Amino acid sequence: MIDDDTTRNAAEVVSSLTVDALVQDLAQRLAPLVREVPNPCLIGIQRRGDVLARRICDLLNRELEIDLPLGTLDITLYRDDFDSLTRTPVVGQTDIPFAIDDRTIILVDDVLYTGRTIRAAMDEILEFGRAGRVILAVLVDRGWRELPIAADFAGQVLTTEYADVVQVRVSEIDGHDEVRFISAGERDANVD
Repeated sequence: MIDDDTTRNAAEVVSSLTVDALVQDLAQRLAPLVREVPNPCLIGIQRRGDVLARRICDLLNRELEIDLPLGTLDITLYRDDFDSLTRTPVVGQTDIPFAIDDRTIILVDDVLYTGRTIRAAMDEILEFGRAGRVILAVLVDRGWRELPIAADFAGQVLTTEYADVVQVRVSEIDGHDEVRFISAGERDANVD
């Protein structure tokens, strides 16, 4: 369920302190679900969703005094645009060290946009078994779906134009946390 009070003007850039607060808020909102559902686990989509899933998992483990299973998913081979990628796409490693049959999977990603990444993730999850339920948690929902996919939990909802760019950066990969917004007009002006 997306809270309307998290909707903000997309021109704002979210700082590292705010990213941390959004992750903590997601963990707090997920905690009741984790307590209630059978066999919960988290699976993060590489490259930044898995970092966010680790942070959320650590917070939930501390708060609930549990050891929540955590996995990572590389969806490169499941993308519907795989043929249009570079000649040598970088394929990461999927690591799901537990059975997923009948589990409640909390799938974590950084930005929800067209829905195609989530579709690819669900296709790959099906290769591992039949989950009981899949819940989607994202740091940023920026709208503009091309597929009928919606976040169950979103840290922040941004109002954007289709051609705008929203990037999440995390300290583990990028050296710092932030959410960057680049408007289509600003991006096109820098191309010249």
